[in-house]
Amino acid sequence: MKYIIIGGVAGGASAAARLKRIQEDAEIVIFEKGEYISYANCGLPYYIGNTIEDRKKLFVQTPVSFGNRYDADVRTLNEVTAIDRERKVVKVKNLRNGKEYEESYDCLLLSPGAVPVVPNLPGIDLPHIYTLRNVPDCDQIKQRAIEQLKEGASAVIIGGGFIGLEMAENLHRIGYQVTVIEKAPHVLTPLDWPMAAIVQQHLVDKGVRVVPNTALKGFQYREGRLEVLTDGTEIFPCDMAILSIGVRPNTELALQCGLQIGESGGVQVDEYLRTSDEHIYAVGDAIEFPHPVTGKPYCNFLAGPANAQARIAAMNMVYPESVRYNGSVATAIAKVFELTAGATGLNEQRLRQEGIPFQTVITHPAPHATYYPGGEPIHLKLNFDPETGRILGAQAVGKKNVDKQIDIISLLLKHQGTIYDMINSEHAYAPPYGSAKSPVMFAGMVAENIMAGLMKPVQVEELDAMIDRGEEFQLVDVREIQEFKTGTIANAENYPVDELRELMEDLDPEKKTVVFCEVGLRGYVAARILMQSGFTEIYNLIGGMKTYRLIGKHNRG
Repeated sequence: MKYIIIGGVAGGASAAARLKRIQEDAEIVIFEKGEYISYANCGLPYYIGNTIEDRKKLFVQTPVSFGNRYDADVRTLNEVTAIDRERKVVKVKNLRNGKEYEESYDCLLLSPGAVPVVPNLPGIDLPHIYTLRNVPDCDQIKQRAIEQLKEGASAVIIGGGFIGLEMAENLHRIGYQVTVIEKAPHVLTPLDWPMAAIVQQHLVDKGVRVVPNTALKGFQYREGRLEVLTDGTEIFPCDMAILSIGVRPNTELALQCGLQIGESGGVQVDEYLRTSDEHIYAVGDAIEFPHPVTGKPYCNFLAGPANAQARIAAMNMVYPESVRYNGSVATAIAKVFELTAGATGLNEQRLRQEGIPFQTVITHPAPHATYYPGGEPIHLKLNFDPETGRILGAQAVGKKNVDKQIDIISLLLKHQGTIYDMINSEHAYAPPYGSAKSPVMFAGMVAENIMAGLMKPVQVEELDAMIDRGEEFQLVDVREIQEFKTGTIANAENYPVDELRELMEDLDPEKKTVVFCEVGLRGYVAARILMQSGFTEIYNLIGGMKTYRLIGKHNRG
């Protein structure tokens, strides 16, 4: 069998390696229009920021080493320009000498990846405007930084997603004054605002300027400097601008040869990663596949799923319909200075768009045993089905163990797990590494309390809306008086939880009551005391004062 693979990196190279492991006599030809067959795409920002000093470490395999190990014909700087499905041949252009030729195949794999979104705006072709998608992009940015970095040098990043913020950190690290412009109300839109607010404030604290709710309108050159133009009144002069506003599936070849394109813009594949042509498979950023939660097709631009798809596609190319792919829940993570931010599944915006009912809990557990030194809270947000308890999505921000929590929840979510699975999950525990009641378990327990009717939740936005409407209710701060004096919510009265049984006679049991503490636990204890003492309508503020300080409107200092 002769296999042709179009595109290297995560999808194509992984598929080729798997093909050879399961079929030694396979003839494999890999076409890559770029110069590199297998490199650490996600490591590029860290090379720019000098965290990775040796450029060679970005390359997992060279074309020669990969070809030798897997007995594959690796042709870099060879671009496939067309696929003739009827004749089962591809048309190729050798970019070194311009010659064109054809190559036949028995089975073909498309792994062309994605292309950066570059809007057609005034000045978009001016110098020193970059995207970061591959090694040549990285080299251009690196060279610009080496040549032009000086005191007061500035960079503007358009787009505050995971890659944009990694670039913000790394450019800041080498001396740039960095501004991040984001069209959405906040950075990291896969995260809901209570979690993204933590990251956004951290960026500001580190000296990165964040400009949300601002759309790019174009570029211009004035007095020798590039200027970024937006829909606001301010103009942003800079020494370089980086477009990080997203990517789209590279479907050029698929469209040319008439393969089916799906509703979200990616190549349509079945559960075996087979396209509408039984002899052509596709993987990676170019495809769309139903989301395990919504059941609707979507495009997922992550290296992990691309590697998994490559392995499955290779198996099915040799042994048709032998292994099924079950989709991706879009688990992603990023380092942002001292913080780690991770997400899996669906956020509130997506859940509302899909019309999926959900409930939310926010917790602030320690990353390990509280008595062991060195721990700062993990901020964990869980979205779940209020009827079944099924996990719909989760986000976490913190300095330690964030990846552990997100990975556990991601695994449960992908297998249609529930909050009860979170509670019953088992975790390695020792004081330096975790708590006997892990953050995942704890979030599940809070969710279970809501589902069991042991606590009625109120979110920060809901509480602010109640205050804005002038609604009549009792707002009870159950923290200690010393905590209360450092700041609370407007109109709140202090009834410390340990004295609540003696003090609650001053409260009206018939009146709607909202209780809150620092993170939610003492609020829950207070809610249970009041609910079992004849109070008819008791709510606990989800996330407590720690979340309210970040996003609430009625702080009283």
